[in-house]
Amino acid sequence: MKITVMTADEQFITLDVDPDESVENVKALLEVETRVSLQQQQLLFNGSEIRNSDRLSSLGVRDGDLVMMISRASSSMPGNDLSFNPDGSAVNPGAFQQHVRRDSNMMAQLLQTDPELAQALLGNDLNRLQNLLRERHQQRSDLRRRQEEELALMYADPFDVEAQKKIEAAIRQKGIDENWAAALEYNPEAFARVVMLYVDMEVNGIPLKAFVDSGAQSTIISKSCAERCGLLRLLDRRYKGVAHGVGQSEILGRIHVAPIKIGNIFYPCSFMVLDSPNMEFLFGLDMLRKHQCIIDLKENVLRVGGGEVSVPFLQEKDIPSHFLDEERFSKQASASGSIAEASGTKNDGKLPTGGQSSGTPQTDPTQGPDFEAKVSKLVELGFGRDAAIQALRFFDGNEEQAAGYLFGG
Repeated sequence: MKITVMTADEQFITLDVDPDESVENVKALLEVETRVSLQQQQLLFNGSEIRNSDRLSSLGVRDGDLVMMISRASSSMPGNDLSFNPDGSAVNPGAFQQHVRRDSNMMAQLLQTDPELAQALLGNDLNRLQNLLRERHQQRSDLRRRQEEELALMYADPFDVEAQKKIEAAIRQKGIDENWAAALEYNPEAFARVVMLYVDMEVNGIPLKAFVDSGAQSTIISKSCAERCGLLRLLDRRYKGVAHGVGQSEILGRIHVAPIKIGNIFYPCSFMVLDSPNMEFLFGLDMLRKHQCIIDLKENVLRVGGGEVSVPFLQEKDIPSHFLDEERFSKQASASGSIAEASGTKNDGKLPTGGQSSGTPQTDPTQGPDFEAKVSKLVELGFGRDAAIQALRFFDGNEEQAAGYLFGG
């Protein structure tokens, strides 16, 4: 195996030694390389001095490890202590930093193998350097411990149930680690944050950045956004309810139609109004379907009207930072993902399907005389009875959404 020895006179020496080599023999090799006598050498590993009689393997020295060598004469000089503490931090971080900086070969190697540590050595923050040295020491210790545990398991009693469980866990973890390493090499983008889909729109003449969410059944606008757009006066409170999901949000009502501008074309749109300050405007599946939208991730655009308008999805830099806040986004997702349970239907002034009220029974919106009346209205518009029934059931009895779906189809 190969070990690297850092000397007090700014040299890095690589020695090819046997794992069972004694420290005394290592010092003899260093005497030839450094001209420092064996008696004057002091070798340190992980901040502790190692004795001549010790073997490298018994000390835990592995291939690629770093050993410090200082002469007993230089160790008595103040401000020149290049040893390490037991936690891996440098005893004199300033001296250690300057020492490594002067070695251009070592710095070049660190820039390739550990750029984070190299930047800390080149910077002026000694606390950050010490923290990184502790982290690297802990990583080496963890790796050494795992290797020792794996070695011990190889010689474990095959009839020991606990040992076999540990072997099974080690094999499973090895598979996970290999899978992780393969993902880093062949699918590194999987570890990056995925930016959600936003587009520029205008609602009633007010520009907004709309969150495109095909997983939300209904298009949603917040109360504050509806007020800013001058639409709150059109709020139909007969569609009040509660949207359930990971969390829940109060549905204040519904705005039946308002103009939205996508690109240069205006489209009619209906909204559920939620009392949700963490979400401004969400373009849901009902309007995506009605206006025959296509989410084109290859070209990174939203196509509307079967392709008559194409608007690009916003880059991360163009999305307001509070939209990307993880806590806020999780609250938005919990509401938007569950709107399918609370999408509105009038229900004769009762709560929408999926809403909750204290002591008020809910009726099935897809049965009864009201449902038959809605079917008749759709049939009068020229649609087949079976298609009308299917559309109404799909939208939980919502006549407007069913008609929009049938017209769009």
